[in-house]
Amino acid sequence: MADDKEMSAPVMDGNDAVTGHIISTTIGGKNGEPKQTVSYMAERVVGTGSFGIVFQAKCLENGETVAIKKVLQDRRYKNRELQLMRTMDHTNVVCLKHCFYSTTSTNELFLNLVMEYVPETMYRVLKHYSNMNQRMPLIYVKLYTYQVFRGLAYMHTVAGVCHRDLKPQNVLVDPLTHQVKICDFGSAKVLVKGEANISYICSRFYRAPELIFGATEYTTSIDIWSAGCVLAELLLGQPLFPGENAVDQLVEIIKVLGTPTREEIRCMNPNYTDFRFPQIKAHPWHKSYLVEQQFVVLLLAVWIPVEFCTEIEVFHKRMPPEAIDLASRLLQYSPSLRCTALEACAHPFFDELREPNARLPNGRPLPPLFNFKQEYALENECEHILILEHGCHVISYASWRYCRPLVLIHHDDIGLILDLAKNNGSLTKERHN
Repeated sequence: MADDKEMSAPVMDGNDAVTGHIISTTIGGKNGEPKQTVSYMAERVVGTGSFGIVFQAKCLENGETVAIKKVLQDRRYKNRELQLMRTMDHTNVVCLKHCFYSTTSTNELFLNLVMEYVPETMYRVLKHYSNMNQRMPLIYVKLYTYQVFRGLAYMHTVAGVCHRDLKPQNVLVDPLTHQVKICDFGSAKVLVKGEANISYICSRFYRAPELIFGATEYTTSIDIWSAGCVLAELLLGQPLFPGENAVDQLVEIIKVLGTPTREEIRCMNPNYTDFRFPQIKAHPWHKSYLVEQQFVVLLLAVWIPVEFCTEIEVFHKRMPPEAIDLASRLLQYSPSLRCTALEACAHPFFDELREPNARLPNGRPLPPLFNFKQEYALENECEHILILEHGCHVISYASWRYCRPLVLIHHDDIGLILDLAKNNGSLTKERHN
C-alpha cells in the first residue's frame, strides 16, 4: 500500500469533484508478480451514504469499467469490509479486484475498494416495473432470488459471513445476463457463537424480528429473514413489512404472522420478557389481518383490539403455491425454523430453472446456477443430493417437504454423487427427461 498515491487535486464533496477525477495506484508486486501502475478516471457517482461514496470509473490502461467505493478510513482500525471481501470468491458475490489508499490535503485517509461494475440493482429493476404498473415476471423473481440464496449459501457455509443488511439496494443485477451479485459488505461480520453483536443492524423493512427484540447473539438466519422479505417484495411489487419505526415494524410483522408465542419469543431473545402483544392468531399465508383502528403505542407496549381487525390477502389467489410455501419457510419467528440458504435453493419454487431447456425469455442461456462444489464440502451429513445437470441424471427424492437438507452439485461431481447413492437405498438414479 505504500506505493499507492493520488495524482490529482484533493477530493471534495459533490459530483463535480468526482467527475473527471483521476487516481493512479500501483498493484501487484507480491509472489513474484511484477508491479504495474493503473489509473482510473471517475465518470459518475452511483451511490452515496454515511459510509462514503461509490462511483463508476474507467481504467485508462485497458478501458475496463469498475466501481470504486471510497470510504473514510480510521487509521486506528482495520477495515472489516476489506478483510471480508478478500476472503470471498463466488459468482453471486461482487468481486473485489484490488484496493488502495488515498489522502487529501487535510491528511484524511480514504480506502478505495475497486470492484467489478454491475450496472443495475434489484431495487431499480423493481422500480422499473412499478413505474409501468406491472409485476416483475415470475421467471425473473425465481432467477434473482435463487441467485441471492446461492450467494448466501456460499457466504454462510464457506466464508462464514453474515451480510446483516440484505435488501434490494444491495443486490446487483446485470440486465443482459441477469446474473445477480450481493454487494455492500459494510455491515457484514463473521458471527462467533457466544459473542455479542449489535442488534440495531439491517435496514428496517428487512430486519429480522429477533433484532427488533434486541437479540445480540443472533445467527446468519437474520439474512434468511431478509431474503424472505426480498422474495415477497419481488412477488408483491412493494415491501411486505413497511414499518415506520421499530415498534411499527413489529406490528407489520404481527399483522401477517400473528402474535409470537412464548416459545417463539424465547427463541428470538430469551432475555426479553416485558413486551405486551396484540393477540392476533396466525393465518394462512394467502390471508392476514389488516388492523383498521389506530394503534396505541406507549413505550414498548402495543395494544391492538382484535375486534377491529379484518382479513386481507397477503398474496393474490393466482400466486403459485410454491412461492407462498417458500416465503412461509423463510419468514418464521423462530430463527432455527427458517430454512437455510441451501435448502431454499432446493425448493420446488425454483424447479423451472432446473428444466433441461430452461432459457431466458429472450432465448439466451441462464447465468451460472448449479456449481455447488464449495458449499458441498461443508455439508457431509446431508443424505439427499440432487444433481442439477441439464439433460443428465437426477437423484430423485420423494417429496421436498419431507426431505433432509439438500445439497445441489454441479454435474462435474456426478461420479461422487452416484457412489454416495449406491450406499443409500433411499436414493435412486433416474434419467432426466
